[in-house]
Amino acid sequence: MRAVTITEDHRLELAELPEPIPAEGEVLVDVVAAGVNRADLAQASGKYPPPPGASPLPGLEVSGRRRDTGEEVVALLAGGGYAEVVAVPEEQLLPAPPSLPLADAGGLVEVAATVVSNLVIEAGLGAGAGAEGADADGAAGGSGSPTETLLVHGGTGGIGSFAIQFARALGARVLAVAGSDEAIVAARELGAEQAWNRRTTDLVAAVREAGGADIVLDVVGGSILDDNVRVLREFGRVVVIGTLGGSRGELDLGALMAKRARIIGTTLRSRAPHDKRRILRRTRELVWPMLADGSIRLPVQAHLPLAEAARAHEILAAGGHLGKVILDVAE
Repeated sequence: MRAVTITEDHRLELAELPEPIPAEGEVLVDVVAAGVNRADLAQASGKYPPPPGASPLPGLEVSGRRRDTGEEVVALLAGGGYAEVVAVPEEQLLPAPPSLPLADAGGLVEVAATVVSNLVIEAGLGAGAGAEGADADGAAGGSGSPTETLLVHGGTGGIGSFAIQFARALGARVLAVAGSDEAIVAARELGAEQAWNRRTTDLVAAVREAGGADIVLDVVGGSILDDNVRVLREFGRVVVIGTLGGSRGELDLGALMAKRARIIGTTLRSRAPHDKRRILRRTRELVWPMLADGSIRLPVQAHLPLAEAARAHEILAAGGHLGKVILDVAE
């Protein structure tokens, strides 16, 4: 099969490799498309190795067809997606949403599962459980206000563009941060009530003037940790899912305690299959109907051939893209 490997000097290289052999509980999927994510860039640079036992190939999500049944599916992976065939635990498969072309669906499941797991399961968005409560999955609930406010950093990236729409569909008020004036226009079109250019705005002042945030979805990390706490309302939650701005930051613990706030750090890739199954089940329940009724669309910046994986990484590294970059694997 054709697959993209990572060389010792951190380049992406198209190669011919044997097909994977499925382990017990795994099925083979003939890949149609593979989503490209920032985690893939980190892995290629040597900063984010795959979990023990996972494929060394990059790629955390694909769409394709089960070889045993022919069913069109999407798959959440710990690695291996940049290939014509993947072996995946059956519990990490979902039927492909019929409202989305299968080629576009290659960029859906990782972003959707990330947003659902972090906003709903971890931060309690839409739970209505109150500050002392918990949702059905055991995560603490929100502030109990009828409409919570979500602040999304990286508002036009793959995660951000999806999170804005998803939170709006759940009834939240959404604020967004992006890296250019063009991007803030796009964020508003996606459903953000207000959006700001991080390069030209005092974000703490702007978010406070807008009323503050109950939840902050943070892909930046260390460099803005303290600012995120400063914009929180009482019982607020900061969910850190990326470290583009560094893995270390300063924090005013007094401010955190005074607001009775929480900082939540999560990853999806290294979770056990049974935990991913729980997240995927909730993702299908929430997201598939939203795709069907048009509440959410999956913005796609570009489709590129598998052989141009390096170019796909360049697009993400440059920033300024809207939504997902997808590799077309099936010829």
